[in-house]
Amino acid sequence: MNWRVRFRAFGFHLLASLLVAALAAAVVLLMWYPWPYRIVSGGQELLFILMAVDVVIGPLLTLAVFNLAKPRKELRRDLLIIVVLQVLALAYGLRTVYLARPAVLALEVDRFRVTTANDVRVSELPEALPQYRSLSMTGPELVNTATPTNEQRSDAIMLSFSGFDLGARPSYWRPWDAAARAQTVKKGQPLDDWLKRNPEQATAVRDAAARTGRPVEQLLFLPMLARRTDWSVLVDRTTGDPVGFAPIDH
Repeated sequence: MNWRVRFRAFGFHLLASLLVAALAAAVVLLMWYPWPYRIVSGGQELLFILMAVDVVIGPLLTLAVFNLAKPRKELRRDLLIIVVLQVLALAYGLRTVYLARPAVLALEVDRFRVTTANDVRVSELPEALPQYRSLSMTGPELVNTATPTNEQRSDAIMLSFSGFDLGARPSYWRPWDAAARAQTVKKGQPLDDWLKRNPEQATAVRDAAARTGRPVEQLLFLPMLARRTDWSVLVDRTTGDPVGFAPIDH
């Protein structure tokens, strides 16, 4: 009977943990890491590790300590300790995932860069344009980047060696405008030519192109550098706007 009660308590705790995990996953995957950033920035792996640890350990501890033969006060204390530890672990894990979320998709001349929140040079946030002084919580902000002046060039080069490329420097972020669109059209490569040269990878890339709702002849692509894996941004060759993403690794 004792084990039957224990497994019932384990089941209730597991169900509650799964519900909380589902809510956390919805926030992470829909807000902080929308597709494809959950893949290219590694959010998917971080989330799965966090969920696996949190969902499994809490209910298992309940299975181990739940015993109706214990004094009620002691049993409540044990369960409260487990729940508090589980909540703290979840909060710590979510904070880690939050700080690693992609914050900016920046055009750097002939490529895009996905910059995560903890890679941004936050000391420059007060120098940024007003709309960029706080980091996005609902997926990366699409920005252009300014070209360093002659006086700024040496400083920009030195900081790039330290990991702060222009896409990670808020003082260089600029609105997505006609100049940015013209730049993507100028620097983009025709997707249909790439498909002809790489027939072995054509299926996945054609699927990505189909999701844009545009024929491949209408699409250009530019490299997209990210933390976990590099893809490419698909651009409409008429408007110059990003319209999708494809698993083209440069």
